[in-house]
Amino acid sequence: MDLVRHLGYFLVVTEELHFGNAAARLGMAQPPLSQRIRRLEEELGVRLFERSSRRVALTEAGRLLVPEAREIVARVERMRDLTSDLARGDAAVVRAGVPADLGAAVLAALIAGFRDRRPDVRLSLTEMGTAAQVAALLEGRLDVGLLRHPVAANGLAYGPVLVRHPGVLLAEDDELTAWAAVHLGDLAGRDLVLFPRDAEPGLYDDTLTSCRRGGFVPTEIICTDRVEFSLGLVLSGTAVAFGAPAEVPGVVWRPLAGAPLAWRCSPAWRAEPGPYVRDFTTVAVEVLKQSAGMVDEGVPPAPRVTPRPATGFLA
Repeated sequence: MDLVRHLGYFLVVTEELHFGNAAARLGMAQPPLSQRIRRLEEELGVRLFERSSRRVALTEAGRLLVPEAREIVARVERMRDLTSDLARGDAAVVRAGVPADLGAAVLAALIAGFRDRRPDVRLSLTEMGTAAQVAALLEGRLDVGLLRHPVAANGLAYGPVLVRHPGVLLAEDDELTAWAAVHLGDLAGRDLVLFPRDAEPGLYDDTLTSCRRGGFVPTEIICTDRVEFSLGLVLSGTAVAFGAPAEVPGVVWRPLAGAPLAWRCSPAWRAEPGPYVRDFTTVAVEVLKQSAGMVDEGVPPAPRVTPRPATGFLA
């Protein structure tokens, strides 16, 4: 019996919970599909579905098999992809997930650094938030990712944790630009542009908790993963945003006094990392330090200038 193929049939039936619909998806008649599921049940020695004239439902054994079957099928598909690449003479591939706001210069440095280190391996990058990367890593659709912390995921291993202390982006005519640094509480009464929670749930909640602790409860939170849209709102003076300095006319960056926000990031992977994943991790850590201004966790932030008004009207 072709166990992997039968597990694939099983997964389609679990998604449809209807043998006729599952057979239609698979391009086969219903009786042969039912026979293959029975063959799988005989092979495993358990009943996977409760069948009646009205419905099809997973048994407890069937529910337990679903994640294992997905992993087996994904791994076999990955093996086939790799062997197909080799048969065509293609280079090996590392599939990596990266955050949406990594930045063009950082992204280019990451690609160039990996190419220099492993010219025989193709780096395939996909832009994903942390939540999507976690799912892709656990399902075997990614080999490695750059995740934002805090992240709750069993079954993942992590590389070095790097940290960046973002400042605040203001319109150039905002009165707070008169200060050398800005307290979170000084932002009271303003809207905040922030990344979507469904992409970075841990960091989103952690950021807002730090804001409330510092005395800043945004009037409104505007969620976007589009950098241009975020900067446009800052330019208009209707909102502020957190991040690194932006070379955009009309936008002014100021550090946050006391570095109250700590955005952490680390490479992550499932199972034992192969040499290509280790190479990616080494390059990614170097690039994030050199091009994104990140430092090892535990290293204190650079000294900040004591916030004093450059003019007297904010005293």
